[in-house]
Amino acid sequence: MTYFTKYLLVLVLLIFPLHILAQTIPLGSSLIANDETTPWLSQSGDFAFGFKKIQSQNQFLLCIYYAKIKDATIVWYANGGNLVPRGSIAELNPQKGLILRDPKGKMIIWSTGRIGSNVAYAVMNDTGNFVLVGVDSSVLWESFRYPTDTLMPTQILEINNKLVARKSESFFVPGRFYLRMLSDGNLVLVTQSKPTNFDYDAEYYNNEANSGYRLVFDEFGSVYILKRNNQRLVLTPPKVPSISENYHRLSLDFDGVLTHYYHPKSTGDQKWSTLWSLPDNICLAILDDVGSGVCGFNNVCNLGENQRPYCECPKGYSLIDPNNKYGSCKPKFVPSCDEFGQGNPEE
Repeated sequence: MTYFTKYLLVLVLLIFPLHILAQTIPLGSSLIANDETTPWLSQSGDFAFGFKKIQSQNQFLLCIYYAKIKDATIVWYANGGNLVPRGSIAELNPQKGLILRDPKGKMIIWSTGRIGSNVAYAVMNDTGNFVLVGVDSSVLWESFRYPTDTLMPTQILEINNKLVARKSESFFVPGRFYLRMLSDGNLVLVTQSKPTNFDYDAEYYNNEANSGYRLVFDEFGSVYILKRNNQRLVLTPPKVPSISENYHRLSLDFDGVLTHYYHPKSTGDQKWSTLWSLPDNICLAILDDVGSGVCGFNNVCNLGENQRPYCECPKGYSLIDPNNKYGSCKPKFVPSCDEFGQGNPEE
C-alpha cells in the first residue's frame, strides 16, 4: 500500500462515519425466526444480527453473534433474553425502529422504543454494534448503548449503566450477577437474588477508583477505567493479543466471573482463551449472609481452570434440579433434630 493510498484511506475514515461506509439494511427489511432466514451481516462478515435457535426446535433468540467462529458466540440479545416462537418477525420500521412481532405479525413483543426521529436505514457494524441511522445520518439507537452481558472493543460502559449475567449458559434472562459503574466512580461486581429487588445482596469486587466515570474497552483490546482527570486505571495486562488477528470480548459470565476473552480469527477448531478475569477467587469473594454464593444452598463452590467455579453437592446430598449443577442441593436422608442426631447421611 502506497503512502498516498494510506493517506486517502485515513481521510475517508475521518470524513465518513463507520456506519456510512458499512453495508446498509433498508427500511422494510425483515427477519423471520426459522432455520432458513439469512441474518444481517456486517461488511466483513464477522458479526451477524438475526435469530438463533436455542436448544428447543421452536424457540429462538434475537441477537448479535460472531458469524465466522464455530460456536457462534452471542454478544448481545433483545427482548430481555426471552426466547420467541418459530415464525416471529423482526422488521425495520421508519417510526418505531426495530420491532419484534409475534408469528401472526399482530402483537409487538419488543422494540427499540421511541427514538425521536425517522429511521433511514440500519447497519450491522464490524465492531459488533447494531445501529439505527436517521435521515440526517445521525445515530438514533445502537446496541452498544444497551449492553446485555458483554462489552466489545470500542464500547464504553457509562456511569449508572451495567452488564447483567444471564441465568445459565443457555438461559439468557437476567441472572444474579451485575457489573455496575456507580455514580461515585467505582466499578463494582454485585449479586442480586431477584431482578425486582431495589438493593443488592452483596458486593464481591470494588476497584475503589472513586473518580472514575466510564469503563472503556478501546480499539486495541485494552480495558481501563477513565478518571475525570483523564488518568487511566488499566485492568488489562501489558501484553494483549493482536486485535487484528483475534476477536476480543469482555463478558460477565453466568457464574459471576468477569472475563476478557480472545479468539483467533484464523479458521480451524479454535476456542476462546482467557486473558484476565475478576475476581481472583469468586468462591471466597462472595461471603454474605443474604442468599447463596455462586453455588446454590448446600452446594460447595470449588475453583477450577481459568479461575472458573464449579459446584459439588456434599456427600449425602443431591441436586434439587439435576439439570442445574449450580443450583441448590437437598439431603438424601431425613433430617433429624433429636438430641442424639440420629439422621444418617448414608441412609
